[in-house]
Amino acid sequence: MSNDTVHIISGHILEESSPLSLRDLCKNTHMPAELMIRMVEHGIISPIEGTSARQWRFHSQTLVRVDKALRIKQDLGVNLAGTALVLDLLDEIKLLKTALHTKL
Repeated sequence: MSNDTVHIISGHILEESSPLSLRDLCKNTHMPAELMIRMVEHGIISPIEGTSARQWRFHSQTLVRVDKALRIKQDLGVNLAGTALVLDLLDEIKLLKTALHTKL
């Protein structure tokens, strides 16, 4: 008998040219619109255009940020305000590392 295990990996192809609507974002993350709206309100994600939720368009890289936010929220049990803070700190660390490597 064989102990072969099959792992199914799914992913998203991120195209730079096509912004995502709120509906697209929800469909790709399998999350409700209410959660995405709350993420916008907490500054976790930001639309690149549109003044209302129906008009919002998001950069394709928003999918990556939503995934990070969901992992922080679920794995660490952090609320959305705390998740926003963690993501901001991670962004700051990345900028500081880039600046440090540029000076070396």
